Parts: sequence; C-alpha cells; structure tokens
Amino acid sequence: MDYGRLELADRLAAEYVAGTLRGRARRRFESLLPAHPLLREATRAWEQRLMPLTASLAPVQPSGDVWRRISERIGGGDFQAAGSTWNRLSFWRGLSAFASVAAIGLAVLLANPSPVPPPIVVVLAPTGTAPGATPPASLVASISGDRSSLVTRPVMPVSIQADRSLELWAVPTQGAARSLGVLPEGSGTVALRGNVMAGVDTLAITIEPLGGSPTGKATGPIVYAGKFVP
Repeated sequence: MDYGRLELADRLAAEYVAGTLRGRARRRFESLLPAHPLLREATRAWEQRLMPLTASLAPVQPSGDVWRRISERIGGGDFQAAGSTWNRLSFWRGLSAFASVAAIGLAVLLANPSPVPPPIVVVLAPTGTAPGATPPASLVASISGDRSSLVTRPVMPVSIQADRSLELWAVPTQGAARSLGVLPEGSGTVALRGNVMAGVDTLAITIEPLGGSPTGKATGPIVYAGKFVP
C-alpha cells in the first residue's frame, strides 16, 4: 500500500482511533507509525476529533467477569499472585495504552475546565436521488461542543466530475436551507458563524457547479442527508 496517500492514511487512522481496525491490521498499523509522519499526523488529528466525545461518558464499574478476562489476557491466575506479569511485554503495552488514553482525557478536561455541551456527530447517508452521481459511502460530520465549527470526513474517498462541487447545507425545520460552504471531495472544516445553525435539524449535501451554487440556494440534486438532535 502507498501510505503516502492522504486519503488512505486518513481512512486507516480513523479506523484505528475508532477501534474498528483490529487484529493483524491494527498491529501492522502500529508498527508503521514510527516511520510514517503522515500516518502519525492523521492519527493525531482523529484523536483530537474523537477523544472529546469520551468526556461526556459516565464511568462504568467493570464486572468481575471483565477482570477475570483481563487477568487471563495478561498471563492468567490471581492478580494478587501474578507478580511475574509485571515483566511481561503485553502488560506494559496495555498499561502504556491506558496511560495514553488517560493523558488525552486529562488534557481535554484541562482545556475545558467548565462544562460544555458534547460534540454532535451526524452521519450523512447517500440519498440515492441522483443515479450515477451519488457517491457510494456515507460522510460523518462532527459539530464542536461549543457549536463554533463543523468538520466533515467521508468514510470512503469521494470523487465527482471536475466541473462540479459538493456543497454543504444546514436545513432548518422552517425556512430555506443555508449554505455552509463547499467541501472538496467531501472533506472540510466549516466555521459556524452567527445563527447559521438556529432551528437546524438536518444537514444535506448537494452537487453544484464548480465553486458552489451561483444563486445562494441549492440548485443540484441532494446526494447526502442526515438528521440530528440539536
């Protein structure tokens, strides 16, 4: 694989941070990180994007069965009598991973000492209203906790005609849709200014002429859409 390709690095990093990259594929990704700056940068970006979501989760006390399985994974036997496990590489790797997650969580809390609303994650699914033009995979949009910015990322690379652009719209329950900007290949960061999200419960993406709608209103077919709770 060409790990210098931005879209590949971004997709692998997203799966790694989300935890869907598993087994040998996950171990291979971890072995590649030291030698590939692009992979490290993409991983860091996805950690910064997704880790704040954990700040809103309430702690859960693990059951006895969970502790038993952990014990078996790091060497088996009673925790009180398992002094030899401290010398096991797998134990230290697990401890290091736990410490990294804890450090990230602490950094989020220090950066946000006062309570803030959690981020909103919206899945924009293909609508199927434009045969031959609708990209095959969904996009994920993340609205920041302070509602000042929005980030979109396609699950898979998106390609459209060279003379067309994807444009993102905020759709209120009443009134006309409001343009949030053009998304190059479905990926981008949008600043949410003023009351642009007031009354909005749906995000949609249309195919427009290159550079975006010339009228300020949606003119092309809706190719992605997703509802959310404001």
